[in-house]
Amino acid sequence: RALTTARRTQRRSTASSFPPRRHFSGVRSRPARRVPPRHARSARGMNASACVAADRAVLAVDRSARRVAGSRRAGSRTAARRSARAPLRVANRAVAEPDQMSIRTYVYDELDAKERVEILKRPRVDFTSILGTVAPIVDAVAERGDAAVAEYTAKFDGVDLGDDVVVKVADLPDPELDDDVKKAFDVAYDNIVAFHKAQANLGDVDVETMPGVRCRRVSRPIGAVGLYVPGGTAVLPSTALMLAIPAKIAGCKTVVLATPPAKDGSVVPEVLYVAKKAGVTHILRAGGAQAVAAMGHGTQTCPKVDKIFGPGNQFVTAAKMTLQNSEAMCAIDMPAGPSEVLVVADKDAPADHVAADLLSQAEHGPDSQVVLVVTPDVDLNAITAAVARQAKALPRSEITAKALGHSYAVVVKDLAEACLFSNAYAPEHLIVNVENAESLLPDLDNAGSIFLGRYTPESVGDYASGTNHVLPTYGYSRMYSGVSLDSFVKYMTVQELTKEGLDALGPSVARMAAVEGLDAHRLAVTLRLGTDKAA
Repeated sequence: RALTTARRTQRRSTASSFPPRRHFSGVRSRPARRVPPRHARSARGMNASACVAADRAVLAVDRSARRVAGSRRAGSRTAARRSARAPLRVANRAVAEPDQMSIRTYVYDELDAKERVEILKRPRVDFTSILGTVAPIVDAVAERGDAAVAEYTAKFDGVDLGDDVVVKVADLPDPELDDDVKKAFDVAYDNIVAFHKAQANLGDVDVETMPGVRCRRVSRPIGAVGLYVPGGTAVLPSTALMLAIPAKIAGCKTVVLATPPAKDGSVVPEVLYVAKKAGVTHILRAGGAQAVAAMGHGTQTCPKVDKIFGPGNQFVTAAKMTLQNSEAMCAIDMPAGPSEVLVVADKDAPADHVAADLLSQAEHGPDSQVVLVVTPDVDLNAITAAVARQAKALPRSEITAKALGHSYAVVVKDLAEACLFSNAYAPEHLIVNVENAESLLPDLDNAGSIFLGRYTPESVGDYASGTNHVLPTYGYSRMYSGVSLDSFVKYMTVQELTKEGLDALGPSVARMAAVEGLDAHRLAVTLRLGTDKAA
């Protein structure tokens, strides 16, 4: 009975703590549960700290009730099974039907070790079934080339490519664009060039390790690269900038850009503008797994590339992974999943700004995930209300609603714990909207790209600040970096010894070769030293 009463009280408090439930589409839904005045008064203006205090009382009753139930012999097995299936402890809920805003709030200190691992998991992607769908497409393109690409493009996109599956950029007329659009892309182009040019030759090394022993590392561009520019639910000419510019600076000779065509078979004007400006050599008028396969294997008109770059949906990612592990001998930039952002906010972060940052990634796709990390003094109600209000007005509100359905907030005790949580989650994008954000940077280890301070929305990195927006997702920022100039080059080591250098180093090399039992290695040195004679 105590547990039932506590849960009823929590539901009432929660209903008053969050704004009325609304459909993103603007269709009116059932009003929020009516709350008695005393609950309304206690919940009005409830911040994260108050939510935590209220929740701890409920959880204490909940744990006590479970202990009593567990001690009873009758039904003990059923109780154990229920306990194993129990959901994560949630401080506050504003959960409605799938087409409405849904946000959960976890209190980090209240989660045990298993639950802390559980909330780090992304929306599940069943790559086993996806790979099974993609494999026949990749095989068909490898066997039949352009004909298979055209066939799948007609099937999936409803576009007849005819004989022009691939076109040379130099043969296409300049696209017609408004001057303000050109100006915006030109500003982005200049900034991205400046940032990536600054990375040139940073990896080259020339060291004399000992007298007469010179060791170098020199860079060379990858000869042929493929750039995938998505064009499904949203056209992304900004991705063309992010990939084509470093390819041009690196000096890649063959640059193939694959992008889904418009319904009339044409290339999106903004993508073509970027392609011409950034030195793309070929455009493959196709998207999806068939486009990736065409670049990886090569076709009658599509040059075979050595490495494929760019984001895409689950089928594009699966095709890239398939090629990387096949006889195609084609590398990829990184494994990737749905887009994501983690926002760290303090009490002075404007609620509207935090909400807009969360929604900027939620609108990417239904599998996107956004995570909010706050300290106990943050007004979660204000942020939640801002999210609901802004999301309702978005053109992509249905997609945004689905993404919010598996997104959540975490209340941590301080900013140091916020950094620890962020490092464990390893987000694609990390926004640090706190006072003196720079001071947290030394403690942040895992993120694709970081946005520091009150005036740095993630959008600037997506478009025009100069950094690259092709980043590792799904937790891969623990071990992968985002795309950079280094992604388009490979490094070779070079060593050169003088006679004096070999005289000094040779005896050590010969002795190590003898230890390993590799006599030919030893002789290659000792014959030059004159301490051995050829057989």
